[in-house]
Amino acid sequence: MDSGQNREGQGDIVFRREKLDQASAIMNELDLDLWLTFVRESETTKDPSLDVLVGANVTWQSAFMVTRQGRRVAIVGSLDKTRIERSGTFPEVRGYVGGISSELLSMLGELDPARIALNYSLDTELADGLTHGMYLLLQNILKGTPYGERFVSSERLVAALRGRKTPSEVDRIRRACQATVAIFGELTERLKVGLTEKQVAAIITERMESRGLEPAWEAIQCPAVFTGPGSAGAHAGPTDTPIESGHIMNVDFGVKVDGYCSDLQRTWYFRRKGEDKAPKEVQRGFDTIRDAVHKAADALRPGKMGWEIDAIARSHIVEAGYEEYPHALGHQVGRVAHDGRALLCPHWERYGDRGDQPIEEGQVYTIEPRLTVPGFGIATIEEIVWVRSDGVEFLSDPQMELIEVG
Repeated sequence: MDSGQNREGQGDIVFRREKLDQASAIMNELDLDLWLTFVRESETTKDPSLDVLVGANVTWQSAFMVTRQGRRVAIVGSLDKTRIERSGTFPEVRGYVGGISSELLSMLGELDPARIALNYSLDTELADGLTHGMYLLLQNILKGTPYGERFVSSERLVAALRGRKTPSEVDRIRRACQATVAIFGELTERLKVGLTEKQVAAIITERMESRGLEPAWEAIQCPAVFTGPGSAGAHAGPTDTPIESGHIMNVDFGVKVDGYCSDLQRTWYFRRKGEDKAPKEVQRGFDTIRDAVHKAADALRPGKMGWEIDAIARSHIVEAGYEEYPHALGHQVGRVAHDGRALLCPHWERYGDRGDQPIEEGQVYTIEPRLTVPGFGIATIEEIVWVRSDGVEFLSDPQMELIEVG
């Protein structure tokens, strides 16, 4: 057990060093001199960037500094110093006892950055880890210096860093997808009419735990199971509703493999007595969703805008006579199930400018339209694709046929 944990730890150090090298390259693209992550009590109030920077928590006020030249300096409370040194990603770790101000001002004076990226953002939660209190504290420390006037949002840096996946990141996501699809296959063998949503979820959880894996998001709704026309939907969590003949059932589920997530959905139909195949309206709904997924995937490539890809799937479903789905077509996936800044989404207030971001090579997206088949339930498929220079590669084995149980 210990040797495996050590190997995983070394792999995480290599991963973080790769990402921080990438961060410095992106900073040069964006003309940023310093990326400053300013945190305290991070186990309670987590800045999402810490997972990329160090993978460890701190207690007192701490500054993690990355320059465009590749220099990495951490300033932390003295009792946190050894832990951050052991993280392996910051060659310079400076400890303090009385307060952080002196060390931070000294370091800023030495670096003299003209543009300082801070983790605040109107539209991107993953670049919004700086609390308002810590921002005010930082401004107070910098009073009388020019540096408080040199702040810009880190959202473009964080978006590019989390979006442009390295080969090792893609490998982890691919393996998470493979594990999820395998669990779906094992679930199918055990499905039958009469099982409740909670019982189906319990089967999935047991298969996940037998592999030593953990859910990709909060366990209360991972997996999400929803069956029949009266389903509460994917984000409500499984209920005691039983599967009945004539129901469409869906599962929304993902796992983490070496810190990276999958997020997939599959659709089943439970045949009624005397049926040897799904009714035509159920089959038509499934086919419409499947074709929407692949039309969007065919159009997804670098340089396109997220809203353009969403519009392709959305219009296909509406033109087939169904209501449009009430959410984005897809989101990025990575260390968390909902990762990155850019979305495949319409121009709705709730998404801000996230649909107007250009798609980049290396990003990984879900594609997940849905529609309601009246009287039967919801048909939906969710796949994961990796954006390449000339198109996309499916990281999940796509569902091409309706899974029928009967």
